[in-house]
Amino acid sequence: MGVYLNPGNQAFRQALRSEIYVDKSDLISYTNQVMETERKNLCVSRPRRFGKSMAANMLCAYYCMGCDSEPLFGGLKIAEAPSFREHLNRYNVLLLNMQQFIRGAGKPENFVDYLEQKVLGEVKEVYGSVIGESERHLSGALASVYARNQEPEAGFLFIIDEWDCIFREMRADETVQKAYLDFLRDLLKDRTYVKLAYMTGILPIKKYGTHSALNIFDEFSMTDPGRLTSYVGFTEEEVQRLCGKYDMDFEDAKQWYDGYVFEQDRHIYNPKSIVDAMYNGKFRSYWTRTETYEALRHYMDMNFDGLRDSIVFMVGGGSCRINPEKFQNDMTSFGSRDDVLTLLVHLGYLAFDETAQSVSIPNMEIAGEFRNAIDGSGGWEQLAAALNRSGHLLEATLRGEEETVAAAIDAVHMEEVSVLAYHDENSLSCVITLAYFSARKDYILIREFPTGKGFADIVFLPRKNVSKPAMVVELKWDRTAEGAIRQIRDKKYVETLKKYTGDILLVGISYQKKSGRHQCVIERYRKEEAN
Repeated sequence: MGVYLNPGNQAFRQALRSEIYVDKSDLISYTNQVMETERKNLCVSRPRRFGKSMAANMLCAYYCMGCDSEPLFGGLKIAEAPSFREHLNRYNVLLLNMQQFIRGAGKPENFVDYLEQKVLGEVKEVYGSVIGESERHLSGALASVYARNQEPEAGFLFIIDEWDCIFREMRADETVQKAYLDFLRDLLKDRTYVKLAYMTGILPIKKYGTHSALNIFDEFSMTDPGRLTSYVGFTEEEVQRLCGKYDMDFEDAKQWYDGYVFEQDRHIYNPKSIVDAMYNGKFRSYWTRTETYEALRHYMDMNFDGLRDSIVFMVGGGSCRINPEKFQNDMTSFGSRDDVLTLLVHLGYLAFDETAQSVSIPNMEIAGEFRNAIDGSGGWEQLAAALNRSGHLLEATLRGEEETVAAAIDAVHMEEVSVLAYHDENSLSCVITLAYFSARKDYILIREFPTGKGFADIVFLPRKNVSKPAMVVELKWDRTAEGAIRQIRDKKYVETLKKYTGDILLVGISYQKKSGRHQCVIERYRKEEAN
């Protein structure tokens, strides 16, 4: 077994031995289907720690010549597929982790030459008899090998992990980037020796104006995951099973880690967060601990029109429309707010709704990272102060202090959110969610909560082992807070909350356009009222 050529199945074997392994072997059915077709080139981009490398190691273990991987796959889904044995361990595989070549190259300008010579050297060790001594290019060597052997198993499968690390770590070196793309184009494009090319990374393939060096690839990204949605990341059904096995509350798992929703309402979760939560028996931030909040703050502080307003609105639970098509798929070529927000989608900090063409903060874990970035950043002091006061607002609400609550919401609006277009109940809802930001520790906040007779604007559901009352919040724009309370009662919004013990707080909040002030009415709904 080699380092790059046919490296074996040990990495996948290690994954299988882990306490938590989620079977993603159906991916192999798809790669078997597209092998040696016009769709044989696949690029899958997902945020860090989403299981990309594990999928790459699985493909290597399955296809790699010289391995005996049948026992590893015997209990997995792929073993039931008709194509399972047809392709098992029958091909030359080149597994290239580009991150490793960056470290070995030393200087950026040496990267492509170092990569090519390291891999070429190993190929020559195996096939030196059919490769000319003067051959200095990997593509030429592989073409020579293929020309001497036209058997069905001939040719090479390319599994390229961290393909985009050049654009992340050498983000300003356009010369190195172009040389790298040209190398990949020469290696893969229109080459008959390529049976399959599977690339993984965080970013989609880099665009250079009208020139696309790698337009041969089908791309499966966070903005367009296509048919590979469920193969990288955990599905909702998989998370439900893990929560059942480890006696963890699935609804809490959703609040903490859900939010990446793709076509056909398929929810995908970050495997790193789910696995660590199951291991540790507690929900908290795990994925965001693998990188400092300064990475997020750098993009939040960029000076593009509308970017700051959009971030404020999303921290308040809202969503913002974007056009992701102009994004150049790198980390430097920003021309607008939309480019920055699209990058944050690919990095995993925002979720993209393909139908609505909008972005939002997906879950509590990521919301906490935005909070950290806001707290640690100059220029966001007013919003940070509003979020830091939000715990006091919740306590005032629970005590029924209507004037205190109204004044606190006024402060949030005047200090920070006044930069937004504040003209309807949607923007009012953003202000309220910001004002109660800290309540997420004790409550699950649900906007547009379905009831028997309509939708309550915001419902606060107490988490397990939290003794605080459930709350129904109804909002009114340029109308009375008393009217909001009447609507809660008339439409019987509380009927769906009767399973929660104790009384339920009814909170009516209105904004008076003329005075520029909020009003609040708080009533306690006692269970005996329904009897």
